Amino acid sequence: MRFAPFLRNPRRRLLRSVNPSLAAMSPPAAAHLATASDPDEDLCFSTESVASAEETVLPLPVPPPPVSAEERVERAWTHWRRLGSPKMVVAPMVDNSELPFRMLCRRYGATAAYTPMLHSRIFSENEKHRAMEFTTCKEDRPLFVQFCANDPDILLQAAKIVEPYCDYVDINFGCPQRIARRGYYGAFLMDNLPLVKSLVQNLSANLHVPVSCKIRIFPRLEDTLAYAKMLEEAGASLVAVHGRTRDEKDGKKFRADWDAIKAVKDHLRIPVLANGNIRHLDDVKDCLEHTGADGVLSAETLLENPALFAGFRTKEWKENGDEDEASGLDQADLVIEYLKLCEQYPVPWRMVRSHVHKMLGDWFRVHPQVREELNAQSKLTFEWLHGMVQRLKDLGGGIPLYRNNNALQTTSNGLAASNA
Repeated sequence: MRFAPFLRNPRRRLLRSVNPSLAAMSPPAAAHLATASDPDEDLCFSTESVASAEETVLPLPVPPPPVSAEERVERAWTHWRRLGSPKMVVAPMVDNSELPFRMLCRRYGATAAYTPMLHSRIFSENEKHRAMEFTTCKEDRPLFVQFCANDPDILLQAAKIVEPYCDYVDINFGCPQRIARRGYYGAFLMDNLPLVKSLVQNLSANLHVPVSCKIRIFPRLEDTLAYAKMLEEAGASLVAVHGRTRDEKDGKKFRADWDAIKAVKDHLRIPVLANGNIRHLDDVKDCLEHTGADGVLSAETLLENPALFAGFRTKEWKENGDEDEASGLDQADLVIEYLKLCEQYPVPWRMVRSHVHKMLGDWFRVHPQVREELNAQSKLTFEWLHGMVQRLKDLGGGIPLYRNNNALQTTSNGLAASNA
């Protein structure tokens, strides 16, 4: 796959608006983006795709840093309300909350989104990494750009690159995976609260956009409350709370603790988002009512069903009785929409492959031979993927998404009222 077609006008202007790091790149410097030895690391691209070359809108000027805690809290709420107080947020997911997927979720009701977690040191040092891993567009707002870090200065350097293109710079204090332990970031910084505090303070004092933090809870509630309060006092303008501990990695095995999230919300004076147990739109309403949080995040369920926030649910979460009806939309339709967005906003093929597997998982269980064909395809193309989806449809046995229109109206009214 050659990169040259991107470098002619107006497509070069397009990539400059989508990815800030490409703005200063000459054609030879950009050419390396599509020469990875693994085809899944190449950017997906269709010669048919033509997209707008509109420039990314920069944020409004921000006043100087506040001089008091009261002013800082007031500004946190002013900013949140200026964004529309978004209730339904796409959570950060490594290799999965990239631009085309964010735009698909926004099409189906998401009102804000996080980027995938970006490694602050690699992001600040490696132009190729920035070009491949961070893309955005004018419509991709409100946007949280999330970094993992353990060095305040390196984190600030990375954050300065993205602050013109986002509404929050977010620090990941919640990743519980082994790679975070090895890299000493994410939830493993819970053992070093002075470092956590310094990361937040340094960003808050030196950025023009607000700082947010995504955290997990401690086993003891009083430790969680002290932790969250420390983040607020260090300068965080928003905290997103995943209601599981660092050791509770399996979301299906461990239910998120909404009571702990409620306690954090009651304890803080800044906006708080709730993360955990969001499987369908009724969970959104129930979580907001239970916790009092200002919004919810969803991750794993969105990967299977990006239309969750629009009231669609998979068969697994179909309500008993006849009230839930087949909606006329299914996951294969969502894959087609996603592929078209990838043609408009190119990302590495590995991300495309991952989303196709997630969204079509139920279909592949019915037709495993098609999944084997996908796995055997070392180099993907849009033509092949569209053909694969059509083969699945032709084979039959497709699984619809369900929607209870009466319940949807009730839930939507409740969310609108809570947003007033």
